[in-house]
Amino acid sequence: MSINLKFCGGVGTVSGSMHLATTDKSAVLIDCGLFHGHRDEYYTVNSTFPINPPDLDCCIISHAHIDHCGNFPTLVNKGFRKKAYLTPSTTELCHYMLPDSGHIQEEDIKYVNKINLRRGRPPREPLYTRYDAENSLRYLYSLDYHKKERVTEDMELTFFDAGHILGSSIPTVDISANGKTIRIAYAVDLGRPNLPYVGNPEIPKNIDYLIVESTYGGRKHSPIEETEKKLMEVVNKTVARGGKIIVPSFALERTQEVIYFLSRLLRERKIKEIPIYVDSPLAVNVTKVFENNKDYFSKEIQDMDPLASENITYIEGVEQSKQLHNKKGPMVIISASGTCEHGRILHHLKNNIEKQYNTIVIVGYMPQNTLGRKIVEHDKPTVNIFGRPYKLKAEVVVVDSFSAHADSDCLFQYVNEARDSLEKVFIVHGEPEQSEKLKEKLVSLNVESMIPEKNETVCLG
Repeated sequence: MSINLKFCGGVGTVSGSMHLATTDKSAVLIDCGLFHGHRDEYYTVNSTFPINPPDLDCCIISHAHIDHCGNFPTLVNKGFRKKAYLTPSTTELCHYMLPDSGHIQEEDIKYVNKINLRRGRPPREPLYTRYDAENSLRYLYSLDYHKKERVTEDMELTFFDAGHILGSSIPTVDISANGKTIRIAYAVDLGRPNLPYVGNPEIPKNIDYLIVESTYGGRKHSPIEETEKKLMEVVNKTVARGGKIIVPSFALERTQEVIYFLSRLLRERKIKEIPIYVDSPLAVNVTKVFENNKDYFSKEIQDMDPLASENITYIEGVEQSKQLHNKKGPMVIISASGTCEHGRILHHLKNNIEKQYNTIVIVGYMPQNTLGRKIVEHDKPTVNIFGRPYKLKAEVVVVDSFSAHADSDCLFQYVNEARDSLEKVFIVHGEPEQSEKLKEKLVSLNVESMIPEKNETVCLG
């Protein structure tokens, strides 16, 4: 019996993770992520699957980031009617993340169709709607960490903690073939040690094949302990000049991490008591999920309860959000999206980016061709927001120690600790340069590694 892995998405890039494991008896999709790219490519890639969706036996979702789960509603729209396995916390988060993604699709297509109408072009349909996303939730099936579940005739699934975000997992699939068992572990995305809210990444035993990310395959993070110090310096410097601190942040995990460090600084009186606004309906809902899952937190965080600081105001309504534009600083505004591509952060940038006493604090990875990357690189005096140029006068500070991805050293150590049983490592989820650098680093471990091409199929036995 043959066992094949097809690398369908999240290959040579950091979005759209999707891989297909097949045997003579089964077909399982591992992750169903949304690919982010230029509009036509976006629709083409996200509308295409490596197998007819009704022919799948199940889907496995590693965690609730949209680049790993966000195309699941499309899969259902195209006929998938089996179970999608994910951890209980990931299930809770997807109940907010997926409908929000559908809402973004609808709003985005309204904008596109206004332009198309002016140009005499036919209207387009969204990839999926909020209703489609809500409909897809019925196929989510929660599976606890460390509980083995038979998901097909010849495959068993176990989730291990990835230490990346709340509920994130390393799906580990045991495939029975030819009188033996082959174990595949999927460490995409993989966390780093000592992050707030989550445990450290686990390493399943007896892995034969490891699929690993390479977002930071050739880069090292500053120690997480430096985050608080750098954030303190940025806040105090901006407060002294009466400015606003604008933080583009992912609604899931990153927003809660920023709140954690700001709450600590306030509690230790290292920054002044200034108002902190979390301006994102999705971030507000995600924070509620965090509050419902305190059992996963360390005792220190449970005692501290950073998400409930009295300095923090959670904003959902549009009018409340608009009022922030006229409020004078100092203040902190945390808003989505984290890449500055859509959402309320665009309005906050538009209103604050041309004032030199303000600060834009970058707390996450900015993919190529995003507004966030253009702000970070600052190679032009202006950036376009809502189709208009704005002068980039605000100070830009990058706090890269916030990243929830394992860096080069952590990835190396992870593979090193798993290598006794490893036959091969597949390097995915990274820009080509980062994947190559990780492969070069792994040479010293004498473990065979491979960077697959998109849609390449590898036979495991």
